[in-house]
Amino acid sequence: MPSATETPARQFFDIALAPVAGSRFQPTGFPDIGAAEFRRPVTVDGKVEWRDALILESAQSMANHLEAIGWDDAADEQVPVLRGLPYVRVTAADDGRYLTSSRTEAHRLASAFVKDSVVDGREMKTVIKETLGLRDDTPIPHRQIAAAVFRLDPLCLIHGVFFAESASVWPGQPKIPRALTGFIEALDVERAISGGVKRDAVRHKMGEAGGTAEGYGTVPYHRVEYTAATITASFVIDNAQIAAYGLGGSASRLLDTLARWEIRALMDRGLRLRTACDLTPVDPRLTDRSGLALPAVSELESELGELIAECRDQLGDGKPLDVVWAGGKTRAKKG
Repeated sequence: MPSATETPARQFFDIALAPVAGSRFQPTGFPDIGAAEFRRPVTVDGKVEWRDALILESAQSMANHLEAIGWDDAADEQVPVLRGLPYVRVTAADDGRYLTSSRTEAHRLASAFVKDSVVDGREMKTVIKETLGLRDDTPIPHRQIAAAVFRLDPLCLIHGVFFAESASVWPGQPKIPRALTGFIEALDVERAISGGVKRDAVRHKMGEAGGTAEGYGTVPYHRVEYTAATITASFVIDNAQIAAYGLGGSASRLLDTLARWEIRALMDRGLRLRTACDLTPVDPRLTDRSGLALPAVSELESELGELIAECRDQLGDGKPLDVVWAGGKTRAKKG
């Protein structure tokens, strides 16, 4: 990371992508609207032209892909390079099995599974309220919120968290926007329309009980994929927001390095977003708009180890906080 005097307010990456095979790709789809097509203005020779474009992956979906870089699904824990960073791990009340965590839940620390759990006989929503220092009719400094969240799960300061429940539960309903935003767009797109047939070699008559709705019969179908002149993954690291947390040099560098590591590792791994949407960077050298290259994953991981050690006092014991979820019914001790 550049020195404090050189660090830009925001760092921008525009990474050209291409399908790993062929030229077609499967778009993301949304209920009722299908693929997210739109018209994008492009300036050519001083004139604005409107081109057909497509949102290939949304900001919220890219946040999930970035967060997944730091999580080991097979072990149900964060990857070894992140050890020393706290997070909330949710376990089942009946047998203590792992259920989910603040790293894998859509709302992170504000997830229903987190807030409706119990730790040491106390409701987690109360623990979070007290940890953040929330009080009725009292504005809480943003830096106080950031320091508390950093101690609970620092990744929430990168990918955002919104404590949106009623003010009686979390006064002030504090919100931290994303400090790392990413999305993928395709420009100058065309539809690639094809189809196929689901064959049924066993049942030839459809008058019998059980039809296509139950999965029987030979059913033709259509398929819409896309091609594009360019596909671009865009990322923005908001260093000004990270600095505004007021956590100090080492903690700020830790968050910035985490963001850059997630981008670098995600691009190195490749982007198999869907069955028929597998993308890879056109140029393995990943540079921002100023020409500054992202370091290799190994270099960033070495930095992370050093910075996690430097921030030990701010990170607490650096271990997961185990909480118990009882099917949405908290079992806090009375008194």
